[in-house]
Amino acid sequence: MRQLLALSLTVILLTTGVAYAQLRTLPANAKPAKVGAQRLPLPYINFGGTAPFKLAPGGVIYDENNRYILHEALPPGADVVYTLDMNGDIARIYILTPQEQAQVKKP
Repeated sequence: MRQLLALSLTVILLTTGVAYAQLRTLPANAKPAKVGAQRLPLPYINFGGTAPFKLAPGGVIYDENNRYILHEALPPGADVVYTLDMNGDIARIYILTPQEQAQVKKP
């Protein structure tokens, strides 16, 4: 009985996470970019060919499944959208899924 309950709970948690990731909405003011190949030390992020941007204190990077990732896990060459805070620092970065890449205008 306990095994069945544990299995049911696991299935519910897994399907809830998948459903949540599919319902992700990107901010309307997000700007598209491509992560540069050069890795910069925290808090700087290189978007191909532009001056480095600074990740704001409390800035968050989301992967394709809407999970938080660390600065060093940001893959070079990834298509992203980002938002800026009131100081011009990056507040949020969203790595785009293939479906979102088709919807977002390229830089």
